[in-house]
Amino acid sequence: MPSDATAVQTTETLLQALLDSPPPKPEVSEVGRVAEVGDGIAIVTGLARALADELLEFASGVSGIVFDLEPGRLGVVLLGPSENVTMGEDVRRTNKVVSVPVGLALLGRVVDALGRPRDAGGPVDSATTAPVEAEAPSILHRRAVSRPLATGIKAIDAAVPVGLGQRELIIGDRQTGKTSIAVDTILNQRQTGVICIYCAIGQRGDAVAKVIGAIQDGDMMAQSVIIVAGDEDAPGLAYIAPYAAMSVAESFAAKGRDVLVVMDDLTHHAHAYRELSLLLRRPPGREAFPGDIFYVHARLLERAGQFAAGKGSITALPVVETQAENLSAYIPTNLISITDGQIYLSPRLVRTNQFPAVDLGVSVSRVGGKAQARAFRAVAGNLRVTLSQFEELEEFARFGTRLDETTRARLSRGAAVRAALRQAERDPMPANEQLAVLVAAMEGALDGMEEDRTRAAILAIRRAIRAADGGLAAVIAENRKLPDELRGHILDIAQAAIAGKAAKNGPDA
Repeated sequence: MPSDATAVQTTETLLQALLDSPPPKPEVSEVGRVAEVGDGIAIVTGLARALADELLEFASGVSGIVFDLEPGRLGVVLLGPSENVTMGEDVRRTNKVVSVPVGLALLGRVVDALGRPRDAGGPVDSATTAPVEAEAPSILHRRAVSRPLATGIKAIDAAVPVGLGQRELIIGDRQTGKTSIAVDTILNQRQTGVICIYCAIGQRGDAVAKVIGAIQDGDMMAQSVIIVAGDEDAPGLAYIAPYAAMSVAESFAAKGRDVLVVMDDLTHHAHAYRELSLLLRRPPGREAFPGDIFYVHARLLERAGQFAAGKGSITALPVVETQAENLSAYIPTNLISITDGQIYLSPRLVRTNQFPAVDLGVSVSRVGGKAQARAFRAVAGNLRVTLSQFEELEEFARFGTRLDETTRARLSRGAAVRAALRQAERDPMPANEQLAVLVAAMEGALDGMEEDRTRAAILAIRRAIRAADGGLAAVIAENRKLPDELRGHILDIAQAAIAGKAAKNGPDA
């Protein structure tokens, strides 16, 4: 055992080392107090040096964002349950902005708007974070949209094409199939390598669970990130969720990857922002939305695009819900003016069992046509005209008027084309199969068929073209025009497939 003298010497040495060491730097910690608490917001006093958009930490563990800077008080949006925050509670500055984990560790995960896990996979193993708010790339850092994003949906790829880097709005009334189109587009990226981010804003838990199940069943989970801010979460999380999704997308695009971001939906996002603004007593404008609601969505969607060499692209598919087909409502008109086109889903088509219910008369793509494959352009060029003429004649024919042969032929052709555009959920089609079905419909191979026969004929055409497409897939991949001989070959395959199906099912099939 050491002697008493040794112990005393050791103690003196330690004391001398402490005396000789430099004193620790003083730490300044600003502490505020909660003056008021509302549903999703708090009023904080005592933090005079806090900055806009700064992240604050409450003693209860809830975090919040500084939204309003006023003399002597701060308006703070809570990112957690307001029930946990009490009056007089301590609030501290973090000198940080809201950030979210980014990188490959997020693939295959379900997280909330702050990157916290919502699945059973444990914490997200990512050392890299990015602020949820970022400045949109300038014009000089962008390129023109020139590559197609295949959705696998005939009505969209043929008539309302979407390009990589485009912002295409999906708009329609409730229960018209908006989410189904977005999910089918995600499922169709399995062979393209496009990373998909699905951001659920204000959705019910069972609806989000169905989307997650569909993505898992489609073997796309390992290529996807799902960000959830449910209807039971704080409105502050719903507000930052699409910005967090964009930050995750930007981390992949910076590495040269193509990313698809689905925001489902921005109607709930606008409602969450309106709720927060009214609680913070910001001046209301049209429909009680604050005056900067346009800027809120514009600065979000401007972050998408096709970026300069070495960078990838971010394709945005925002979803917005209308009421009673009112396209002139405040939020829909804002988003229509921000985006590069819209896919409109009509309740009228839903009532006639036409799925997907894409109304080609109202839907438009302002950019994607330049990225559409030339083979598609040649076949689908008259698609809108054929359908619009058919709908006019169909209305006229309901009066029981006698029709000449030419009119009856147009009605038969239009009905066949409309039937060919029908497509089941979770069944995205490769481009060569889509083109074969469209050629068969536009050339009259499906004229005069009943609905059941048309459905069986389309299946037969898809199987036949899958077995031997005659080089159609190569023509589409190389962006070449569709040769007349290949068009004739496709039509021969389609007619043979239809005849074989009819012979197999009997003369009355």
